[in-house]
Amino acid sequence: MSIAFEAMIFARHAHRNQVRKYSGTPYADHLAEVAGIVATVAHEAHDGATADAMIASAWLHDCVEDQDVTLADIESRFGATVALGVAGLSDLEQGNRATRKRLSCERLAACPGWIQTIKCADLISNTSSIVRHDPHFSIVYLREKRDLLNAMTKADRRLWALAWEEPVVG
Repeated sequence: MSIAFEAMIFARHAHRNQVRKYSGTPYADHLAEVAGIVATVAHEAHDGATADAMIASAWLHDCVEDQDVTLADIESRFGATVALGVAGLSDLEQGNRATRKRLSCERLAACPGWIQTIKCADLISNTSSIVRHDPHFSIVYLREKRDLLNAMTKADRRLWALAWEEPVVG
């Protein structure tokens, strides 16, 4: 069984009681979308991470932040590379929103390109939902997204460009 498949099973179980904020759909749908987006560009090793490790990290990217899962749990089950990916993608900073977002930009700027690529996929998945369901908050979110994208200079350029696009909401 591939590590990505194991990560999918693990993440679906870890998030089994979580739903998306605006739609009420299972949170695993978001994880599947992020992993699917990553899979479109993860055909070869990136900065020392295999495609399988990238996809596994995409599935697991919110486990530590949102669930009762530790980085040690991730590392023991999926290995150091996947744990590095999840650590880079986990928003664990403290402080007010502005401080947390600044620290998040700094953390992601220091990450290898493969982790930045997964973050681009996460932004692509989140943006249309936020813009569609919360236009007021989307003003803040889109500014923060631009700051993140400016900091992520090593991401896959195709996903980076897609993440820059503003969603068309009908």
